[in-house]
Amino acid sequence: MSSLRNILRAFLLLIVMVSGAVAGPYEVALPKFATDNYSDTDEGLAAIAVSGHALALPLVEALRDGRLMVGTGKVYIKDASGNLIDAATGQTASADNLKAVRINNRVRRAIEAALGSLTLLSADAGTRLSAARAVFRSRDAAALPALESAIIQERDAKIRAALESARAAIVLNRSDASEAEKVSAVATLRAQGNQDALAVLSNLPMGTPAMVAKAAGNAAEDIRTQLAFWGGLQNVWYGVSLGSVLLLAAIGLAITFGTMGVINMAHGEMVMIGAYTTFVVQEIIRVNAPNLFGVSLFIAVPLAFLIAGSVGILIERTVIRFLYGRPLETLLATWGLSLMLQQGVRTIFGPTNREVGTPAWMSGALELGGLSLTYNRIAIVVFAFVVFAILLLVMRYTSLGLYVRAVTQNRRMAGSIGIRTNRIDALAFGLGSGVAGIAGVALSQIDNVSPNLGQGYIIDSFMVVVFGGVGNLWGTLVGAMMLGIANKLLEPFAGAVLGKITLLVAIILFIQRRPRGLFALRGRAVEA
Repeated sequence: MSSLRNILRAFLLLIVMVSGAVAGPYEVALPKFATDNYSDTDEGLAAIAVSGHALALPLVEALRDGRLMVGTGKVYIKDASGNLIDAATGQTASADNLKAVRINNRVRRAIEAALGSLTLLSADAGTRLSAARAVFRSRDAAALPALESAIIQERDAKIRAALESARAAIVLNRSDASEAEKVSAVATLRAQGNQDALAVLSNLPMGTPAMVAKAAGNAAEDIRTQLAFWGGLQNVWYGVSLGSVLLLAAIGLAITFGTMGVINMAHGEMVMIGAYTTFVVQEIIRVNAPNLFGVSLFIAVPLAFLIAGSVGILIERTVIRFLYGRPLETLLATWGLSLMLQQGVRTIFGPTNREVGTPAWMSGALELGGLSLTYNRIAIVVFAFVVFAILLLVMRYTSLGLYVRAVTQNRRMAGSIGIRTNRIDALAFGLGSGVAGIAGVALSQIDNVSPNLGQGYIIDSFMVVVFGGVGNLWGTLVGAMMLGIANKLLEPFAGAVLGKITLLVAIILFIQRRPRGLFALRGRAVEA
């Protein structure tokens, strides 16, 4: 069988040579794709990548996508419309009984390397950067000449660094590179200092000189230390991000729980209502005014506040007002309400997740040293602190805030001086529910919008409120951030579940020592 394959190969090459088509490495490499042999395909790719032919890139892309066809000893490129192009001439062609060139994992790696080599000199900066990274992953020595040329011409510092790292990875894996070249390559990868560089330095080929191996070991250790430092900072950022989410979810509960002492198990469903409001707003905008999609969240925020706040007032007026002073009945009633709201949403919107889009200005990430800060998380952190600041101003400088603080500290005294405590209860419950609705707008950008959205945050919200101090907004802020950061710092060591259990036990022990939380409210009724 192998001798027959060799005869076929020689015959195909002879056909090409006789026809006078041999004009360069591209034409010589083409017949290798018609032999149905992975090794030949690999060799053909290597030759095509350095041929400089105008059809080289379309051919490699067609091979990657399963559009490179062969038949009767000729190679064709099938375009997106299904038309055939003769790979040798670039002219439109027609042929029958064609089959796609087969590829395996080795050929796929070769395709990635070839694409990297062919696009290293692209006019588009993003394409050049992707090509440099592809060559780095493949470490294909055939791409070295193209890399050298690209490094000389590159003016963008970030892309140039990626090109030099790709060159260093190739040099370290070449047996014919000198010891000095390999030590220099180690220094280049050390300067890169990321996980990819660490992988290259930790997996040197057999026969690497001792001095190079020692230099690589020292560089790898430095990179591990650096990555541990940045990893710790990244976890702190994740903790701040989680804390901002907990703050948004808990800050409304702090108002209602602090003012009325009501254990509102339906608070998570107010968050859910805010998320579904965002979904409805975006659907309307997609159909009627697509150009407004970028500001859809700004439209959804006030609507979510009004809708969730109205639902909260309705719940307080129709159910909770009759259950004050009966905590067990209140807990059961609000739990039943949460189930009713979830089922209502399932009936209207269905049980599956709903897609809420992310505006273009919230897409992408900010690279800061070794930190990766996604724009949607940055926006949520900023949004959480803005909501907190506005709520502080409302509680401090408005009559509603004054009355809420008075009722929270001493309900009987507030009623005796003419404050309508029942009305304040309804407004406070509406305010807390409205803030929860705003939290739903933010959570729709990072979580699945489903009927169960709020259930994932209700327990954590109560933990934040109790830990920070019931009814104290500053306590809610500090509690949310402390629990968020502690949770993310524990996760790498204890896992997500055990870390949360550890935090819960720690909070229980803390409450045993300080029953009123970190920041206890002061007032005669409270202190009594």
